[in-house]
Amino acid sequence: MRLRTDDDIYRARLVYLGPPGYTLPVHLPYAQYGVFILLVPFYMFLHWLVTFQVEAFPAWEIALAMVTTSFIFRYVDPDRPARAVIRTALTDWRRTREPAVEQRDPRLVAVRVRVREELV
Repeated sequence: MRLRTDDDIYRARLVYLGPPGYTLPVHLPYAQYGVFILLVPFYMFLHWLVTFQVEAFPAWEIALAMVTTSFIFRYVDPDRPARAVIRTALTDWRRTREPAVEQRDPRLVAVRVRVREELV
């Protein structure tokens, strides 16, 4: 159970509103800009690995970065920063599924027990 804090510092969002006099239509936190800027070159690198080409305007990479950034920040709140969300996603992606076929653990049975008078 998470309790809602009454601290104003947790409710305040560090938001970039745009250049002075020209407010942007979308108000995004600074962290979203940072994650987006990191994801675009990552997707461009993945595209280069597949096609060995770099495009002048990476439209698909920008779109994928926008979708990924919005998906990550859907789970971000004051108690769970973006770093923790990404770490959890990567950890869960590696191993969360149960094996399809039930695997039995090996039985450990002593065939013969030796009792010695002295320690070796």
